[in-house]
Amino acid sequence: MPLILASSSPFRKAVLERLDIDFSTVSPDIDESRHADETPRDLVYRLSAEKAREVAKTHSGLIIASDQVATLASGNGSNDEVLTKPRTRENAVKQLQKSAGNTVTFLTSLALFNTETGTLQNHVEIFKVVFRLLTDLEINNYLDKEDTLKCAGSFKSEGLGVALFERMEGNDPSSLIGLPTIQLIKMLSKEDVHIL
Repeated sequence: MPLILASSSPFRKAVLERLDIDFSTVSPDIDESRHADETPRDLVYRLSAEKAREVAKTHSGLIIASDQVATLASGNGSNDEVLTKPRTRENAVKQLQKSAGNTVTFLTSLALFNTETGTLQNHVEIFKVVFRLLTDLEINNYLDKEDTLKCAGSFKSEGLGVALFERMEGNDPSSLIGLPTIQLIKMLSKEDVHIL
């Protein structure tokens, strides 16, 4: 069956290319707005499924879709702040100032939809990044060196962003880049697609 990545993200495409499998990409066009009272986990879980089903309207095969949200702990755990793509340098500085000395949690959903059987596998991978204390000079030096205005949380873990961290906690570092490959390999094997 054809393998289709339902994404226009060059980062997700690069992660999938590491698995050395043939695939094509299709960009899904869906409304990614958060519903009222929807938790970050519920949001990404829903969006990855919607992306896969949207692409399935025009393509057949095994469709891979993913979505990601980064959250900053509020202290009480019930009202975590969702970190968006900063879009401006000023917003990036503010996000990194808030993250300094704190933990950012990434929730990355993964959906694999088989258009022949209608089977949908869906999973949310959690990965935490603990930031070290950062000076304003370090934050600005980082932003001078790496373009992160289109990255949730204002950093790239696969690049120089690792210099901002105290430690990382989780099972699959590729989930930080937007595509949890360990889980994807498990899902593909259930569809009789084996990487090795």
